[in-house]
Amino acid sequence: MLPDRLSLATGGTSRVAVHLSYRSLDSEKAATSVQTNKPGETADNAAARRPADENLAAPPHVRSQVADRLAVPVFFLSDSTGISAETMGNALLIQFPNLHFDRRLIPFINSAEEARKVVAILDAAMDGPVTPLAFTTAAVEEIRSELHRSRCPIIDFFDMHMTRVEAILQTKGERIASQLHGVGDIKRYNARMAAVEYAIEHDDGQSLRALAKADVILVAPSRCGKTPTTMYLALQHGLFVANYPLVEEDLGQTALPRPIRALGDRCFGITTTPARLHQVRQERRPNSTYASLEQCTWELRRAEALYSAHNLPTINSSAKSVEEMSTVILQRLAAKA
Repeated sequence: MLPDRLSLATGGTSRVAVHLSYRSLDSEKAATSVQTNKPGETADNAAARRPADENLAAPPHVRSQVADRLAVPVFFLSDSTGISAETMGNALLIQFPNLHFDRRLIPFINSAEEARKVVAILDAAMDGPVTPLAFTTAAVEEIRSELHRSRCPIIDFFDMHMTRVEAILQTKGERIASQLHGVGDIKRYNARMAAVEYAIEHDDGQSLRALAKADVILVAPSRCGKTPTTMYLALQHGLFVANYPLVEEDLGQTALPRPIRALGDRCFGITTTPARLHQVRQERRPNSTYASLEQCTWELRRAEALYSAHNLPTINSSAKSVEEMSTVILQRLAAKA
């Protein structure tokens, strides 16, 4: 079974730690994803492995005494991968930065029986010290009906919007699972997988073969965030993306490196702050010349001069997430089209 989310590591400290595990509903009741919305803070992995009632249950009479000190249990429910439920649910939860959330993903709820097991988990959470919250994008009516039997408050994105869309389009939707993040359109799916293979082959300048096939070439000194952005654009958008590392030889000249010299119109420069680059490199090669603040400052200064000389669109990765950087690139490509 493939994981529900691609885990991308930039070499630095990430704002959220994500732990994915898959278990059957029979053995552990649900597949779970547990994380915290506070930077650097993660839920105890051992707690994530225990049954929901053991993790969440507490005598009701202590609810008011400890509610302000405990995380809010949040469940993302789906009859498919759960990516949409997580994305939309987290878009709302991020508006509550002063609260802590204990997130749990339960994907692939494929039958009414499985839905009833999920309801048992939700109801057990209701008996805990903090009122839980569930987000669902389940499309199958039978499964949705079972989930709504729970005492847990449920935000049903499908129910909230599908009826309205059907009324506007004057057409009944199919209401079946696995449409957005399943294989679905075979041609599009295969194109995304081909893009991922291309990104892996052309990561960090490993291969210069078929560079002309790239839709985008990310250019930057080492550890500026090229690889995560490359993989995200490939997996999510099916773009053929190569990334090219600028080494000292490249930074000592004013021309673009020879392999990408004729492809400047596809290049995007990535930069960051010297302090951030120093921090990331220090974790990789502690106390080396490569990681020194002086070296980082010099490389970034030379890289930015190169971008400016060739009028390359530039993105600062210290101030933007992978998703934000990718959106900037997509918007730039759309403007060119």
